[in-house]
Amino acid sequence: QVQLVESGGGLVQTGNSLRLSCAASGRTFSEYIMGWFRQAPGLERELVAAVSRSGYGTNSADSVKGRFTVSRDNVKNTVYLQMNGLKPEDTAVYYCAASSSGSWPTTHPFSYTYWGQGTQVTVSS
Repeated sequence: QVQLVESGGGLVQTGNSLRLSCAASGRTFSEYIMGWFRQAPGLERELVAAVSRSGYGTNSADSVKGRFTVSRDNVKNTVYLQMNGLKPEDTAVYYCAASSSGSWPTTHPFSYTYWGQGTQVTVSS
C-alpha cells in the first residue's frame, strides 16, 4: 500500500505560479513511477506529467510543455509539479498517482494503482 497526500493547490491569477507537492508513505517510493493527473468538470482525467522511478525521465502533456515541470525527491518521498504561466484552462482538481508499471512512459490512468485525494487549482482570468 502507498498513501499519497497532495498539497499546494489554490486560487491564482493568470500568469502566476503554483507548486504542488505529493508526499508518499508506505512502500518504497522509488519503486513507483509517479504521475500528476488533472480532471476538470465534465472532462476525463488526463495525464499532466509523469516522472520515472529514478527521476531522470519525464513525460508531459503537450498542453503544459514549457510551463510545467515534474520532479521527485526519493529521499523525501515526495513528487512535485511546478506550474508556471498558469492559464484559466489549467483549472482542475490535480491528483498524484503511483504506478508499478514496467513500461515507460506510463500515461493511462488505468496503469496507476494508488491515488491521492486531489487538490483544487483555480486560475482566474
